[in-house]
Amino acid sequence: MLNTFSSVRQYLKFDITRVIIDNIVFKLHYRWTFVILLVATLLITSRQYIGEHIQCISDAVIAPVINTFCFFTPTFTVVKHYNNTAFKNGEIFSPGIGPFNQNEDKIKRHGYYQWVPFVLFFQALCFYVPHFLWKKWEGGRVKALVFGLRMVGLTKYLKNDSLRIGKLNIPSMAEADERIKDIRRTMIDRMRLNQSWGAHLVFAEVLNLVNLLLQITWTNRFLAGEFLTLGPKALHSRWVDEMNALDIVFPKVTKCKFFKFGASGSLQEHDTLCVMALNIMNEKIYVILWFWYAFLLIVTVLGLVWRLLTLFFYKNLTFTRWSLYWAKPGRVDENEISAVIDKCNFSNWMFLFFLRTNLSEFLFKKIIYHLASEFPDPDRDNDINAYRDRVPHYPDISGLDTTDSPLLHQRHPSTAPHQLPSTSGISTKQPV
Repeated sequence: MLNTFSSVRQYLKFDITRVIIDNIVFKLHYRWTFVILLVATLLITSRQYIGEHIQCISDAVIAPVINTFCFFTPTFTVVKHYNNTAFKNGEIFSPGIGPFNQNEDKIKRHGYYQWVPFVLFFQALCFYVPHFLWKKWEGGRVKALVFGLRMVGLTKYLKNDSLRIGKLNIPSMAEADERIKDIRRTMIDRMRLNQSWGAHLVFAEVLNLVNLLLQITWTNRFLAGEFLTLGPKALHSRWVDEMNALDIVFPKVTKCKFFKFGASGSLQEHDTLCVMALNIMNEKIYVILWFWYAFLLIVTVLGLVWRLLTLFFYKNLTFTRWSLYWAKPGRVDENEISAVIDKCNFSNWMFLFFLRTNLSEFLFKKIIYHLASEFPDPDRDNDINAYRDRVPHYPDISGLDTTDSPLLHQRHPSTAPHQLPSTSGISTKQPV
């Protein structure tokens, strides 16, 4: 059994070095829903759990022939035999099975079971598409900066030597300081270059909702309009002494007509019963999917509400502090984080959010400490070099490339809060 599902194990591995570029709602789409649909596909296509998909009863036709014919040709049930009273009285032994007049009685054809594995696999791919697009748009920016720094809080105990534990590499303090410089320079130099970064994230999250609604609609049409009420019907059928509603949507016994020429050349009709073992799995898969889709829809809508809050309140200090704490518990200096978010657009704010998600409190506080005095004004400065060109007596830029050296921490009394500090604002304060 484990060999059957070995192909999905890679999506369930816990990797401590994995860089986070999305949230839990996103993961529910491209990881958990993808895995659920992939497992369902494997179950449907594996004969070892349900045996033959279809077995038809016929005395005059070879079993493999009629089984194959009825599997490829839609079987049917008779609508007038969907009758609870007749079922209780024992007049019919299975919903939709009984005598009928082919010229008068309405029948319901069942041909979806041929396509179930293909549809489930295609839906699995659809749930992965938004994540694939977001990875392309994100471009590995976060990973390039924070990869290998997940356990960097331990570097304060490793002054000059790095430590490797399995696949996890814990950098030394010197290596961590170099990475801080890279993150700081990236945030400053690309402040105006990642304007579409946040927009792409929002679009990918909206695409998750659109895809989910499309998959629910498509599944409902695939099951002839029965999917939207499948969950409540399944629960109701367990508590009442009536015909099981799932036996109507996923009949276990169906009828099939097979025609062949007799010895004299006349056309012979064979009315057979087919046992649909495949529908034992189909009904459970789609009931589980109904409840999963319902849960996923609620969570996705709540996730988009959260995204709207970030769009409207990312400049708010209280909201930012709460958001960063939710991303990963830890304290940040209010004055420093206020100075940073005051100069951030939404894309920069989201970039900070994912940095906090991937970095320890120790390292994130050092980054915020340096960014608080060096972030350019988004309305006036493209990057730190533009400010240097505009100010004749700008201090030596080399001082900004050493994380343990004094940085522009204090501001000139005449400088507005949103402007970069002047040369007189050099402080010797070190980060905590």
